[in-house]
Amino acid sequence: MNLKHLSEYRGKEVCQKFVEKIYMAKCGYIRLMEVCGTHTMAIARSGIRQLLPQNITLLSGPGCPVCVTSQREIDQFIKLAGIENAIIVTFGDLLRVPGSASSLQNERAKGADVRVVYSPMDCLEIAEKHPEKEAVFLGVGFETTAPTIAAAVIEAQRRKVSNFSVISAHKLVPPALSALLNNPKIRVDGFICPGHVSVIIGARAYAPVVDIYRKPCVVAGFEPADILQGIFLLVEQIENAAPAVAIAYARGVQFEGNKKARDILSQVFESCDAEWRGIGVIPDSGLKFRDAYRNYDAQLKFDLHVDAVEEPKGCACGEILCGTKTPFECPLFRTKCTPEHPIGPCMVSSEGTCAAYFKYL
Repeated sequence: MNLKHLSEYRGKEVCQKFVEKIYMAKCGYIRLMEVCGTHTMAIARSGIRQLLPQNITLLSGPGCPVCVTSQREIDQFIKLAGIENAIIVTFGDLLRVPGSASSLQNERAKGADVRVVYSPMDCLEIAEKHPEKEAVFLGVGFETTAPTIAAAVIEAQRRKVSNFSVISAHKLVPPALSALLNNPKIRVDGFICPGHVSVIIGARAYAPVVDIYRKPCVVAGFEPADILQGIFLLVEQIENAAPAVAIAYARGVQFEGNKKARDILSQVFESCDAEWRGIGVIPDSGLKFRDAYRNYDAQLKFDLHVDAVEEPKGCACGEILCGTKTPFECPLFRTKCTPEHPIGPCMVSSEGTCAAYFKYL
């Protein structure tokens, strides 16, 4: 239990305490899944996997929003970039994700107007500055970013900006957990739940996972001590056969979440079925525009039909997102697929599992 490499982090003594408690538990062989790309990066960077006893395996789940965006949706984004007088506005992680024939980065190199911003409100400002063009925001993300996009849509309606729209490729986390547990090929004994998402939806959103599937859920923060505390609470619940929803991130998350953010989200969007890379279509796991805001729906505004395509040959991103494979089991990892030449989105995103393994393991 060498914690020397954790010396740069705060709370080394707290980390030591939780590691010792984890080693003392008698819970047999268990598989825990972190459902957050930020957790995946933090776990790899701090070496937490190497600290744990051999009977505890950490799996990386579908916690990277760019990674779970389907191949068809990526191709729709690229098709948008080819529309005349369109300004495509996005967060940076999407630029280099390969579609079936190109990427947003390649389209920008060919002359498409693709811009990277930090807020969807920036897209609204761009639309106002260029009334002769169509500014389209690529709405990718979980419950963390979706309320900010909804707020931008509400503001666009208030300002009567008609050349602003959003393609909604948002995903909702709790339905994905149920989909994983309904798959007999996937074995997960407990979830390290995402801190950022849980700030919005609240820890109570994971209650069905406990009530229906009898799997413990712990919301954790992003410091090593937070993550180790979350793992310990999961191990303790499994050892005592007492699954529950717990919070190891009380400074950021409450059981009820952020009602104001959820109200803004539900004002603009309602749930719908959504396609997840590697998992397929999950009922009520996406967001579509309500009728009152349909004028801002890029899916209705533009012809975005693209044929369904298979994921890149040999790429294991789908299985990695489900926790049935690790990057080391992908034949392309560190050979044909690298950060400089990514084949799948898990190697592109700053929250991708393959990117984390490549950099730290």
